Amino acid sequence: MRLLILTTLSSVLLNCAPSNDAINNTPTPIIPKPVVNNEVDFWLTKGDQSVKLSKQTTILAFGTTSNGYQNIEVNDSQTYQTIDGFGFTLTGGSAQVLNQLGAAKKQELLQELFGANNNSVSISYLRISIGASDLNEAAFTYDDIPYGQTDESLVNFNLAPDKANLIAILKEIIVINPTIKIIATPWSAPIWMKDNNSSIGGRLQLKYYSVYAKYFVKYIQAMQQEGITINAITPQNEPLHGGNNPSMLMEFNLQANFIKNNLGPEFEKNGINAKIIIYDHNCDAPQYPINILGDAGANPYIDGSAFHLYSGDISALSTVHNAFPSKNVYFTEQYTSSTGNFDGDLKWHLKNVVIGSMRNWSKVALEWNLANNSSFGPFTPGGCNTCKGAITVNSADNFERNVGYYIIAHASKFIPSGSKRISSNIAGNLNNVAFLTPAGKKVLIVENDGNNSESFNIKFNGKWITSSLDSGSVATYIW
Repeated sequence: MRLLILTTLSSVLLNCAPSNDAINNTPTPIIPKPVVNNEVDFWLTKGDQSVKLSKQTTILAFGTTSNGYQNIEVNDSQTYQTIDGFGFTLTGGSAQVLNQLGAAKKQELLQELFGANNNSVSISYLRISIGASDLNEAAFTYDDIPYGQTDESLVNFNLAPDKANLIAILKEIIVINPTIKIIATPWSAPIWMKDNNSSIGGRLQLKYYSVYAKYFVKYIQAMQQEGITINAITPQNEPLHGGNNPSMLMEFNLQANFIKNNLGPEFEKNGINAKIIIYDHNCDAPQYPINILGDAGANPYIDGSAFHLYSGDISALSTVHNAFPSKNVYFTEQYTSSTGNFDGDLKWHLKNVVIGSMRNWSKVALEWNLANNSSFGPFTPGGCNTCKGAITVNSADNFERNVGYYIIAHASKFIPSGSKRISSNIAGNLNNVAFLTPAGKKVLIVENDGNNSESFNIKFNGKWITSSLDSGSVATYIW
């Protein structure tokens, strides 16, 4: 019995004795998990509007773990066109409603649209009208005189109709972004120069070609005196559409004649550096700019061709580029409609206007109207009453952002002027385009055009990150 008690006690003492590790004060090692740092920023907009241009917190780090997903491979050694910018048309109506905001609210919005801080979308390119567009309250030019009179010396030329709104707000924008680029285009010549004496349709009379070339020179010089540099012009907005108010027809042979015999030489004589960009109409008639560029007299004065996409296919830009590779192409207009929906417009415009135009050599991607009121105005009698602005101004202290804002912001916020398009492949339903910025950042815009959520890899320099997008969603990736 005594032996049993001693044995039991020994056993207890043995079990309670400290281990060798404890005696040596050596704790059991804990192996830390490797820290994974985010390498790719990721901004997202969903078609259901639950997320709008929001930076995601997902950790994206390049690695080599294989999977079965589709690959978007980005290659920055293959470069294409240099980008001038992304933006909108600042119509006279846009300027009017923006100026109806209170001073502080307007400055807040202009900083958001054109500034360079973290909260800005950094619009870098604007299109404006020479005289009225159809999104002004009324049609006008800068040399309107009583019916039956003419002004061949252009003594009545005056920017006065645009000074209070368009020019005033352009000056505010230039303070915020002094390097913003501007392309200007007329919807109509002064009606006394036209063969139908109307703001709608008709053609420029041949006897006024020289006068009209001087009109462009006076416009560019007058805007420069206001501190506004016009970087480019097109001779006519939508020259094959004479039914808008205002509008003017100018078939390709007429435009070629005007450029080679009047506009080009007049710019040259006066030292005007603004680029001459032809066409400025739909993708269904690429032969129009090709015919003009094929004119040996007109070609030397022309920088490139501009396009809209109310008909035709965005590949028309490549058709013209391939015919004349030394000439540039530009995408200058597409509107979102008051009858459209957010998800459908987001998908279609990202696929075509932003990704599509860029993959087809465009130097710019511009949506149509920057801003209007809650009634989609102002517009001329017969002008567009369903064109929805990127911004709706509801009152002096309230505005809202519409789908057009997000369409452009997914590019303008991340891709500054001077960036270059670089190579990336289309993977299934994942439309995309890639860029290299002047600071060396890689930017990839991806739109899921399919009906289901898709996971995919973004491959770069032999490694990849894995991401996913819901149907109809758009993402911009930056690394």
